[in-house]
Amino acid sequence: LVLSLAFYGMSTFEGPMMAIKTVNALSHYTDWTIGHVHAGALGWVAMITFGATYHMVPKVFGREQMHSTPLINLHFWLATIGTVLYIASMWVNGITQGLMWRAINDDGTLTYSFVEALQASHPGFVVRFTGGVFFLCGMLLMAYNVWRTVRVADVRLAEREAQIA
Repeated sequence: LVLSLAFYGMSTFEGPMMAIKTVNALSHYTDWTIGHVHAGALGWVAMITFGATYHMVPKVFGREQMHSTPLINLHFWLATIGTVLYIASMWVNGITQGLMWRAINDDGTLTYSFVEALQASHPGFVVRFTGGVFFLCGMLLMAYNVWRTVRVADVRLAEREAQIA
């Protein structure tokens, strides 16, 4: 919850900052804007959803707790590291793209072509992919943990029904 609030606060600050005319001129149409959106989506919305899921699943299925607390901790760190890698690479790429797209030669032509800006963004795309893989691995761990929690609850329910019959 604390981490998700930190991402929420960061996104809430960054949004109005990006609306400032000079900042918007640099960030518009770049990966920076996409990174900003993902800071809110992955850092705030997804983290709150994970916490709610881990809290509600045991209650809905009559369990005291989730199948594995260490898997919850691992999921937290994978999601956190993945989100930070993802959005930081987008911020860096966005600033790089914005500066390259605004660079003008003395004769008024663009200093860099679109392809050169794309090539400069490639390392950030690799980091973004890595962050996405971390985040996805965390999601798969969560799915496994929920599945194990629900499966044990289903087995116990079936045993109780067999005893009653």
